[in-house]
Amino acid sequence: MRVGTFVLAAQFPGQGQGEALHRAVRTAEVAEEAGLDSVWLAEHHFVPYGVCPSAVTLAALLLGRTRRIRVGTAVSVLPSAHPVALGEQAALLHVTSGGRFTLGVGRGGPWIDLEVFGSGLPAYEKGFPESLDLLLRWLTEPRVGAQGERFAFREVAVVPGPGELIGGPAAPEVVVACTSPKSVRLAAERGLPMLLGMHCGDEEKAEMVSAWERCAREAGRTPDEIARIGTGHVSAGVVQLADRTAHAAEALLKAMPGWLKQGLDAHVTVDGRHRSMRDPVAYTELLCGLHPVGTPRLAADRLAATAERTGITRFALLSEGSGDLAATEENVRRLGTEVLPLLV
Repeated sequence: MRVGTFVLAAQFPGQGQGEALHRAVRTAEVAEEAGLDSVWLAEHHFVPYGVCPSAVTLAALLLGRTRRIRVGTAVSVLPSAHPVALGEQAALLHVTSGGRFTLGVGRGGPWIDLEVFGSGLPAYEKGFPESLDLLLRWLTEPRVGAQGERFAFREVAVVPGPGELIGGPAAPEVVVACTSPKSVRLAAERGLPMLLGMHCGDEEKAEMVSAWERCAREAGRTPDEIARIGTGHVSAGVVQLADRTAHAAEALLKAMPGWLKQGLDAHVTVDGRHRSMRDPVAYTELLCGLHPVGTPRLAADRLAATAERTGITRFALLSEGSGDLAATEENVRRLGTEVLPLLV
């Protein structure tokens, strides 16, 4: 079982953006010290929900600060980026880190980001497959040209080539955030593992894994391929540890609703469409019930139950839900020293 931490660089009420980013960096450093498998970095624009606007840039910093832990994006928002530019950055981090970088990509939302970056609503509504295919070609071919609806350019050399990594995988790992049957099918057809969100329970995640396997079979993938790729699926969640379960839940219920309300309310749609927002308290309570929030024993049992029900053995767990730097560091250390040994 591979357990990592999920870093949003969340700006809680009353905190500065620098404070949130400092906590994000420290979370990753402590995660390596505590023996965790990975750190996953979120990307958001113009909102305090998360103040990291470039997950690949922060990944570069953390890869330089660490020596063992994997660093991934969860996710880089593909409709807001040029897939070649993102592919170049991913290849650079792959080669220079010795293969420790994972590129997680997703469709994002219909946010004003699409206006600011000039990609427009079509990039979100129908352009994701084209962008993903161009990105994958960039990470696997020596020369790439494009004649698509959104991207068209003459053939150019891929520099640096991901295959320049000596003694390691030929390309960085790529995972796809999946929130709908359409994205599940896309990931399966491209032979890519899924990143499943923390709002989903075990039953929903199990159904998505089953759908992915069915789509992969329909795409002609062999049972061995399906089993191998499936080991890369990632389940996102929340972790909060305490000597008593009630105290762990209390720490999240005290801090997360204010952050959620401030952060989610700040999202602006590009076309003025209506947004249905979750109740922050109810959502926090839901997360506490779904994920490893409680004693180390309870946390280990919940992770094991999720793995058994879904087949997913790779986790990205949000550990900064208290909003406090010292508490986050302690939470990560306890995850490594008190929960991981119970999962062996």
